[in-house]
Amino acid sequence: MKKISCLNKTKKYSLVGGASLIMAAALLLLARKVPVFAQWYSENVYEVLVTAVGGLFGIFPFSLSEVLLYVLIISASLLLARLVIRLVRGKAGKAEIARLGAGVFCMAGVLIFIYAASCGVNYHKTSFAASIGLKADNYTAAQLAEVCLVLTESVNSDAETVARNQDGVMVVTCNVAENARAEMINLSEDFSCLEGYYPKPKGLIFPWILSVQKITGIYSPFTIEANYNTGMTDYNIPFTACHELSHLRGFMREEEANFIAWLACSESDNPEFRYSGGLRGWISCMNVLYRTDYEAWAQLRVKLNPLVEADLAANREYWAQYEGKIAETAEKVNDGYLKANGQSDGIKSYGRMCDLIVAWMQENR
Repeated sequence: MKKISCLNKTKKYSLVGGASLIMAAALLLLARKVPVFAQWYSENVYEVLVTAVGGLFGIFPFSLSEVLLYVLIISASLLLARLVIRLVRGKAGKAEIARLGAGVFCMAGVLIFIYAASCGVNYHKTSFAASIGLKADNYTAAQLAEVCLVLTESVNSDAETVARNQDGVMVVTCNVAENARAEMINLSEDFSCLEGYYPKPKGLIFPWILSVQKITGIYSPFTIEANYNTGMTDYNIPFTACHELSHLRGFMREEEANFIAWLACSESDNPEFRYSGGLRGWISCMNVLYRTDYEAWAQLRVKLNPLVEADLAANREYWAQYEGKIAETAEKVNDGYLKANGQSDGIKSYGRMCDLIVAWMQENR
């Protein structure tokens, strides 16, 4: 009877896993081939998921996705150890091994379907730029330099208003979760495509898991949570919280999430959010200016407030300690993931935020 039970479970696991993969493939294929479907799905089905699942898991004050990840790792390790012991003792039969394999296949299939339903389809919806009628056309080096000058002056001013520790490095004193949510809601009043339910973003309990991959934040499609790295230099935190909430709103392209976060922070009455968004925007645009017109970059670079230099130095020092194979591998995986989801620039797409900022400032000054 036990053998029959194992076979029945193996068959059920296999069927559920296979069905989940088929549904995931159908969703992603339909979204890729029929953009209208992706937009409809995002506005109707995904919106319900955000409100229901995001609202439910938003009750937890900690990142549920982080805790579930640790539970999964520990559970998988215990199951594997148990199987190895039974194999060594000659107590594990083929049926048990097959059942375990089918269970893994089932879980993988279900997770892939959840990913497709709460993340993958959104890669093919109408872009934020198209939604608001923003055209990121080509611009001259002079126009870029002009934008960088405005950003430099803004960052220099806001750098004087934020709290700092004894080393002169900015420290976040506000409630990031409450403020990030409020900033995104405020921004949605100007852009209807950002309207909807926003759960609070959550800082990780053990940020090492992101830091070792050199990641500032992550959107969890399995729990519909916006998570940010609590260990990184503080000036990154408000911006990152808004960035991940932008993903939760269905805008998955990295340059657009960056741009939305920049807009949310730039319009904020909170100096910590303004400084965070301003500095991240300044870095993006100055990096492009460096490659485009080095002389213009050099003239602006020396004008940066020494207080900002302290933050940049602390940021470099923080990430330097995580240089290594794990970070390199994580970067390659992220690059491949983005390209597989239609972002041909891969991780370079993060820097395309500059194009959108320049276009926005050209149209709104």
